[in-house]
Amino acid sequence: MSPFTGSTPRTETWRHLRLTRQDGVATVTLARPEKLNALTFGAYADLRDLLAELSRERSVRALVLAGEGRGFCSGGDVDEIIGATLALDTAELLDFNRMTGQVVRALRECPFPVVAAVHGVAAGAGAVLALAADFRIADPSARFSFLFTRVGLSGGDMGAAYLLPRVVGLGHATRLLMLGEPVRAAEAERIGLISELTDEGYADERAAALARHLAEGPALAYAQTKALLTAELDMPLAAAVEMDASTQALLMNSADYAEFHAAFTGRRDADWQGR
Repeated sequence: MSPFTGSTPRTETWRHLRLTRQDGVATVTLARPEKLNALTFGAYADLRDLLAELSRERSVRALVLAGEGRGFCSGGDVDEIIGATLALDTAELLDFNRMTGQVVRALRECPFPVVAAVHGVAAGAGAVLALAADFRIADPSARFSFLFTRVGLSGGDMGAAYLLPRVVGLGHATRLLMLGEPVRAAEAERIGLISELTDEGYADERAAALARHLAEGPALAYAQTKALLTAELDMPLAAAVEMDASTQALLMNSADYAEFHAAFTGRRDADWQGR
């Protein structure tokens, strides 16, 4: 994403979530614990806009997405979204559904790794937010539920029908999206839905540690790896290897590539600059 901005200043306060920054790591916490962090129209819009802002900042090198309280995110708020959408016309519904998809695209297209820290419920849109992250760190209390068909909607919401088969395979994705049955942490680990299973209560701590590790690494290399993983999902092999070749040629001109060689020959740790 382009770092160039217009007249709009950086947002200092976000109403529907909590943002902290430290040492290159941005932590975004869904903070409605009394509602299991259920999403509202404003929460979706804040996530969309925040991810766009962070993507333009060179200082952000990794992001943690977490939920406050007893769970990660219970999905769309039944009263504030599901009830409200019954009064919207088709054009307004299309605008809303496009907005939710923009959040998922932003998670996949932002130029830094995203680590989801999942405990307790990750349901509906909450499950898709975790799915869109690059890493899903979960503790044994985590349970994922893609509930869309249970409210009479398509299981392919917010890109779930695109992403989930690519993470767990078509068979598992069909079962999860069609039936909407909960997947507990042990099964989620078995089918590849989570990246790492921690001890009880340690998902946030481990996600933060992973994010710090990523933030200290070669940010430009991570950004290009993430971009290629997304772009090459639908490419034939010939196009993919050509894109790989072009990307590597560019990165071989980077300061980080030269820094690796200098550090290796100088028998020291590399000082990655992300450029």
